[in-house]
Amino acid sequence: MLTFIISIGLLIVAYFTYGKFVERFFGASSAIETPVKRLADGVDYHELKPWRIFVIQFLNIAGLGPIFGAILGAAYGPMAYVWIVIGCIFMGATHDYFSGMLSIRHDGTSLPDIVGKYLGNNVRKFMTFFTGFLLLAVGVSFVNGPADLLGNLTNMSMTPWLYVIFAYYILATLLPIDKIIGKIYPFMGLALIFMAVAVGGYLLYGGFSGKLYLEELTFDTMKNMHADPANNILFPMLFIVISCGAISGFPATQSPMMARCMTDEKYGRPIFYGAMISEGIVAMIWATAAMAYFGGAEGLNAAATAGKTPAIIVDAICNSWLGRFGAIIAIIGVVVCPITSGDTAFRSMRLIIADALKFNQKPIKNRLIVSIPIFIIAYLLCNVDFSTIWKYVGIGNQVLATITLWTAATYLAKKGKAHWMMSIPATFLSIVCTTYFLIAPYKVGGLYLSPSISYPIGAIVGIALFVLFITKITRNK
Repeated sequence: MLTFIISIGLLIVAYFTYGKFVERFFGASSAIETPVKRLADGVDYHELKPWRIFVIQFLNIAGLGPIFGAILGAAYGPMAYVWIVIGCIFMGATHDYFSGMLSIRHDGTSLPDIVGKYLGNNVRKFMTFFTGFLLLAVGVSFVNGPADLLGNLTNMSMTPWLYVIFAYYILATLLPIDKIIGKIYPFMGLALIFMAVAVGGYLLYGGFSGKLYLEELTFDTMKNMHADPANNILFPMLFIVISCGAISGFPATQSPMMARCMTDEKYGRPIFYGAMISEGIVAMIWATAAMAYFGGAEGLNAAATAGKTPAIIVDAICNSWLGRFGAIIAIIGVVVCPITSGDTAFRSMRLIIADALKFNQKPIKNRLIVSIPIFIIAYLLCNVDFSTIWKYVGIGNQVLATITLWTAATYLAKKGKAHWMMSIPATFLSIVCTTYFLIAPYKVGGLYLSPSISYPIGAIVGIALFVLFITKITRNK
């Protein structure tokens, strides 16, 4: 109980302290004209109120990650709390802030072009392909997932819902951002906020009343509590399973959309840093709820071994704790999460392709030229088993985040500022990703090497990248 309260408190306090420090260190200024003031086109560069942009950003980056990922991460025990809190404050929220503000400083351009400016054209080409694949993977997965959930909720076939969601995605990708996304996201946000507040409130009630046991972080629980520790090693698996809520590269693909709508740089902290802190709070709530519902990490592992998936666990928690009405609203919130990431994933993909081709997106015919091939491919992929590709989205997110962190570190170095707030997280995540590729089982993209080989090589690669970075920025001076 105490661990949960302190963790939530640290996340909130960090927004007002470290978040403000990051803002001042970057040098956000209301005197600098934002892209929408110079490049307004009524489609993508369109002024929106700050609170709307925050809701859109929050829903964009949330998805099912801070819910399903947090539940899967809770199987490792209270060590998940440490990663969510430290990762979110010093890595994820800072990563999101810099990715958004760098886009603002570069005319709202997409992530691959920003990366290319600081890390080179070859990296830009790789990022265009890699980011496009990741967005397509997210978009397609977030067609089938919500359709299945809605089918179960309404006792209908998922097929009609699949077409409804697909039609919505097409409209959200093509139409000006204020026509659909800007109008309906506040209502979708209410469902998600209700779900988090309701579940979080019940956790506090249950903890204070003694009805729930909330696992504490102690010396005894600071270990890997996963039921299958041999294939789910704490380092680096926990840092991949829980990406959304700690640090994830996906928000860096979404932030440029919001950068094109902001009227003042002072809104960067609440929109970029604040949305990620909010996501961390959601992750904390669901990690705690998953353990509390089953009486601790061991009970959660037993449930997972018995076949209870994150979707089943969410449904059980909502029905048990919130009653029928609350459960319906909460499940709608779970449906909203992926839909509000899927639509902007496709929209971001359109913008990335258009930016790469220098293709003006104001005329609707130009948007159609870019979007039609995207949706044809997405439709074809919806008719095959996409679960294999989805397994690689987690590590894909962290690779993307690593590249974004190195980009931000290079930006700071070129500006003559201390780069440590970005280069240290970049080095750490480089070690995580390298170690994962070496130590993870074959079925999730690893080489399944022994820890005695994987850990030293992972550390060497991360440190080598740091040395290379220091060498290059020193030479450029």
